[in-house]
Amino acid sequence: MEYVTAVPHPRSEAAATERSGRRSLAIALLFGALGAAVALLASRQRWAAGTATVAGGAFPLTAKGSDVTGVPAALAIVGLAALVAVFAVRKAGRFLVSGLLALSGAGIAAAALLGASDGSALDEKAATASGDTSVTVDALTHTGWPYVAAAGGVLILVAGLLALRYGRLWPAMSGRYERGTGTPRPRRAPKPVDPDRPEDIWKALDRGEDPTGA
Repeated sequence: MEYVTAVPHPRSEAAATERSGRRSLAIALLFGALGAAVALLASRQRWAAGTATVAGGAFPLTAKGSDVTGVPAALAIVGLAALVAVFAVRKAGRFLVSGLLALSGAGIAAAALLGASDGSALDEKAATASGDTSVTVDALTHTGWPYVAAAGGVLILVAGLLALRYGRLWPAMSGRYERGTGTPRPRRAPKPVDPDRPEDIWKALDRGEDPTGA
């Protein structure tokens, strides 16, 4: 009669964990880079338009995203830096950087949504053009670019949440070389194989060793 065990296979568990790490890493990199690019692009587009009455005539005015708020563009750069820094730190440092990445995305989305209906930038342009601080913009309209910027922020937010959840499985910059010397660190001798521990046997097989010691 075949013996069946309910204990998960150590090798299959490790393979599943590795696949999850690779998949989450690829998605986080894609979402983070794409989100930052989208937020930066949207910040340079026209967010609002209107007309101001100057010297008895209608003067058209437009405002780009950077005129309305500089937060999305600034946080997009912060998010890119945090995305790269995730691989330069470990443990608690990686957790903190991942949190910064997520907060950058949330900040971009919030600032873009708040600026979607903001007309203060055009009012300032109207006052400058007319020389009268009481002049405001008429026929105010808004475009969809603020929502595009907000979508970019959501992508960065998702990348940060993935980093918080799966960042411990992601690779870090190689620590094999000693800082400042350029010489490789000595490799540790493998631990003796305990025949009563299946995980030790699998590790020995992965290293190409004979776990029986023959």
